[in-house]
Amino acid sequence: MRVVKEAEERRNEILDAADEFFGQKGFDGTSTNDILVKVGIARGTLYHHFKSKEDIMDALIERYSIKLLGAAQEVALDKSVPVIERILRVVMALNISSENGSGSGKEIMEHIHRPQNALMHQKIQKVIISGVPPILTPIIREGIEQGKFNTPYPYECMEMVIVYANTIFDDDKVDMTNELRTSRMLAFIFNVERLLGAESGSLMGVMQMFGNGNE
Repeated sequence: MRVVKEAEERRNEILDAADEFFGQKGFDGTSTNDILVKVGIARGTLYHHFKSKEDIMDALIERYSIKLLGAAQEVALDKSVPVIERILRVVMALNISSENGSGSGKEIMEHIHRPQNALMHQKIQKVIISGVPPILTPIIREGIEQGKFNTPYPYECMEMVIVYANTIFDDDKVDMTNELRTSRMLAFIFNVERLLGAESGSLMGVMQMFGNGNE
């Protein structure tokens, strides 16, 4: 007897299967037939939900993005947490570049950083660069109101910070020794404090995210 499932349930089964295969075989190494056999559906059913394999990839990216940005947004809205600590928690929730992160961000980024998922990695970076500054900007504005920061460009500052952090501290793009990473982090924090007009040393807590809190 043929099993008829709701469209959303079937769509998610396709995405789950594709996610598994992309992790094992990479995007290029996965065929739509792999997905068809795994889910047990006809080709017409697959194309009813997705136009192409890349369309499936884009839907997976959207699903990952909702988890990543949702976790960051939840942290950002908790005004019981001090401004600077909240900024750090947002970045930790995203786990953009730290191997010591936790939560859903860590699992997702480990998956995306696998060599066979380079295309997924590239796409998620675009999501981070466009989606994170709007989450951090209201926190920066709070900091301005509290006298912790002094900048007329809170959004632009966060955009610069995210683009730089997402590039320089990406292990897939830049190969660094621990010593060089620490030096880059110190320089990064030094310049971010000046971008934001923050008190010197006020953002040094960032180092804890990278396992360098005692250096």
